[in-house]
Amino acid sequence: MGNLIGVTERLNIARKEEAVGCDDGLEPAQLKDDTIVSMNFWCFDPSVFAYSSKLFQQFLAEKGQEEKSEFFIPIVADQFIRDGEGRVEVIPTSSIWFGVTYKNDAPAVKAGIDKLLSTGEYPSGLWH
Repeated sequence: MGNLIGVTERLNIARKEEAVGCDDGLEPAQLKDDTIVSMNFWCFDPSVFAYSSKLFQQFLAEKGQEEKSEFFIPIVADQFIRDGEGRVEVIPTSSIWFGVTYKNDAPAVKAGIDKLLSTGEYPSGLWH
């Protein structure tokens, strides 16, 4: 597929009827079903950790006292690319995503995983 040229962290993503919406003030407010997403499954070379440590120290200095501040891995990846520190390769999959952010997301995610178990896409001993 190639390499990323940038990453935009989107928040409050949820499927509402037939559309995937983002309630984060960014455009587009709705995403197409075939939008490439990371779901925070990243594989990094160990060299990225010194770089991310520097960014984390900056983050703590700027937002470390904010109760709901978050240090987002996709933002680190985007900065890594923009600073010319390296490249991030896209590894495609045909799998669908499950959004797990809040406790009330759990039943839908469990149902989705159970379906993958029942169809044999996931092994039956997944939880053992």
